[in-house]
Amino acid sequence: MQLLIAVINHVEQLDDILAGFVELGITGATIVNSEGMGHVLSHEVPIFAGLRSLTARSRPSNQTLFSVIEDDKVDAAIALIQEVCGSLDQPGAGIVFTIPVARVVGLAPELDE
Repeated sequence: MQLLIAVINHVEQLDDILAGFVELGITGATIVNSEGMGHVLSHEVPIFAGLRSLTARSRPSNQTLFSVIEDDKVDAAIALIQEVCGSLDQPGAGIVFTIPVARVVGLAPELDE
């Protein structure tokens, strides 16, 4: 099992990602409104106001998606996110990473072991 974490900078693409997840058999995810560090610092902390020019291409807010998924679905999930969002190699496109999960309690019986 893996915890997939995706920061989606273009929030309008979230519905397409979730619909694609369902097609892949990924039926659970949690979405949290979030802000990037550069955006917060450049607007909330006066000493970092000079960062505004560096964060001009960043979004004021984004969505962070969390989903515990089976190992064999990780590559397809990441490919789907990149298909919807475009290459994550581009600045400001978002980020996706996974963390191994040793134990899960509370998921559907076929995933809860």
